[in-house]
Amino acid sequence: METNFSVPLNGSNARPHEPPGYAVVNILSLVVLGITFVLGILGNGLVIWVAGFRMARTVTTLCYLNLAIADFSFTTTIPFLMVSMAMGKQWPFGWFLCKLVHIVVDINLFGSVFLIAFIALDRCICVLHPIWAQNHRTVGLATKLIMGPWILALILTSQIFLFFTTKSDGKGNTLCTFSFESWGNTTDEKRKITVTVLTVRGIIRFIIGFSMPMSIVAICYGLIAAKMHKKGMIKSSHPLRVLTAVVASFFLCWFPFQLFALLGTVWIKEIYFEGKHKIIILLINLTSSLAFFNSCLNPILYVFVGRDFRKRLIHSLPASLERALSEDSAQTSDTTTKSSSSPAEVQLQAM
Repeated sequence: METNFSVPLNGSNARPHEPPGYAVVNILSLVVLGITFVLGILGNGLVIWVAGFRMARTVTTLCYLNLAIADFSFTTTIPFLMVSMAMGKQWPFGWFLCKLVHIVVDINLFGSVFLIAFIALDRCICVLHPIWAQNHRTVGLATKLIMGPWILALILTSQIFLFFTTKSDGKGNTLCTFSFESWGNTTDEKRKITVTVLTVRGIIRFIIGFSMPMSIVAICYGLIAAKMHKKGMIKSSHPLRVLTAVVASFFLCWFPFQLFALLGTVWIKEIYFEGKHKIIILLINLTSSLAFFNSCLNPILYVFVGRDFRKRLIHSLPASLERALSEDSAQTSDTTTKSSSSPAEVQLQAM
């Protein structure tokens, strides 16, 4: 009897004996995904409209526009994932959508964290090198540099291009999953390839797709806080508060999934070939829904972190988003302040 070398994206295999509580987690995950889809489409669509068409193009609006595009693109794939989950991991949409949907998922989930790190670096440069930023921090340069996170995300999605496909489970069901059956001649070879590829993927996801970007953000925050504390402006940076809220929500939503996915990588042989540690599968499924929920939070944070958000929300929701995403008006309108303050102070006030 041939071993099944098909493994779903998040490590949850559609086996006859699911872990205890799997059905409850499945229903809860569907509810969370449904909420994420509705809020994500509406919220990120509104951010794209405001930042892309209503506001003047600045480096800040360009960054948050790209982040909204990443979140919006991801949320468009949620209905496909929900249908598959409701059908017990079956995939009724065919080979092309199997690859396309999961490519879009991977690119945008990697892209989101890389964009957050990019935004943190941009804020850090504004504080540490204000004169350089004032002279060289242009929309044109940012447009070129912001392609970096997307290109890196595309490269890290190569495993989906190579190994993700539709696969029959031998019972008339079609799954959309990693498949390694054509990558080895013997059962042992296929096992080794399975373990190697999924281990590499787990390491990449945790280190390059989470730990490194979050470390960059932490370093940038430390440098920014030190400089702003020295200038006595630690509480005056509105754009920094927006970024803080975005980073905090991303970390809180994604860290549990990354932690359990890492444990799944460490025990990959026991989970997939020995049927052990089934609780890890349950926890990965549960925390993945929380991670996906992050894609609908940013538009809400832009409004709630914005100054006087309640009054502005009643008056004009797009106006609230414009204020939350825009460069500080002191950067362009307060010429008196600019003429009497040092470049560093002006850049700190503009953050």
